Amino acid sequence: MPDILKIAAVFIFILILLRRKLNIGYVMLMASGLLVFLYMMPPQAIFSTIKNTFIDKVTIKLALALTMIKSFELILREKDVLSDMMKASKALLLKKKAVIVSMPVLIGLLPSIGGAYFSAPMVDESTKGMKMSQEEKAFINYWFRHPWEYILPLYPGILLAAAVSGMELRNLIIANTAYAFFIVITGLIFGMRNASGTFPVAEGVSKKGLLSFIPIALVLLLVVIFHLELHYALLLVIIALFIFYRFNARGIIRVLKHGLSMDVLVLIIGIMLFKETMEASGAVKNLSGFLTSKGIPFTPILFLLPFATGLLTGITVGFVGSTFPLIMSIAGEPSIGVISFAFASGFFGVLLSPVHICLVLTREYFKADMWGVYKKIIPAGSIVFLVAVTEYLILR
Repeated sequence: MPDILKIAAVFIFILILLRRKLNIGYVMLMASGLLVFLYMMPPQAIFSTIKNTFIDKVTIKLALALTMIKSFELILREKDVLSDMMKASKALLLKKKAVIVSMPVLIGLLPSIGGAYFSAPMVDESTKGMKMSQEEKAFINYWFRHPWEYILPLYPGILLAAAVSGMELRNLIIANTAYAFFIVITGLIFGMRNASGTFPVAEGVSKKGLLSFIPIALVLLLVVIFHLELHYALLLVIIALFIFYRFNARGIIRVLKHGLSMDVLVLIIGIMLFKETMEASGAVKNLSGFLTSKGIPFTPILFLLPFATGLLTGITVGFVGSTFPLIMSIAGEPSIGVISFAFASGFFGVLLSPVHICLVLTREYFKADMWGVYKKIIPAGSIVFLVAVTEYLILR
């Protein structure tokens, strides 16, 4: 069987399983097994691939980072830090547009599957009395929680993209910043036409409210300004939070146990094993040679692979984990422009995906017409993607 058919079969297999809502980690483990079967890898090669996966520094760093992220999120939720941030935002911003936007934006700071459903009632409450359709409210809640996924290292998608591509996380964040900015701009254009005026506030912002921004600001400062690796930055901030909130030994163990979940470990091992198997089986090298020999332009591949996977799965780590190893092989030593464009292409697909859990939960809460929401998502997303194309042409 030609390599193109083998890899196509593997990708179809991945997409079918992800559409069935299976854990991405388990899906990638099964996809690795299918690669082993299709390429008839010998036992020695299989053992070597598994060994390399577990001892790879990237695997270890990802495991530490994602464990710290889950622990960090638990502390912020239990100590009402996020709630205090929202109260402070309302007292500081006053203007209705700014306050409405701040609800999904602040909730979006933390990578939580149910976050869209958490911010929806807040958006609903803050838009009461305004001439705003359910579709517009749904768009606001959905759209404004997503600029962070381009640039915030608390999200595993950008973290994984940097790890798999070998790009410095800081550089990828900087390259993706324009996309995050235009998510906000397009959201204001297509979703905030009937929001004006200010909210009456009984009291000013409290000191506690201002201090609530410190934990996330510290993480960003350590990663972006001081170039500290994410797991170290999170560890330092978590230790500081343990001390500040006077956690006892039992509390510390509970928080860390929450972070070190089986789902996290399976996710990392599955994606990294798939990456190693793609390389060890010869799939990457052979397919790269095939595409080169057929003279297929690189740019369409760079767009279509991640976009199609993102559209069909609605999961950022899904398109990164399954398509970036292949993109890396075709590109050789890709530039930051290539990786940033591939990420923007995949996330464009994720934003349009009808199986994207944030979109599903938001539509369900507001009982909005899906096409009515899409009439805002499609033009807004297209503008953001045009920004990505422009940046790609410049950086290339």
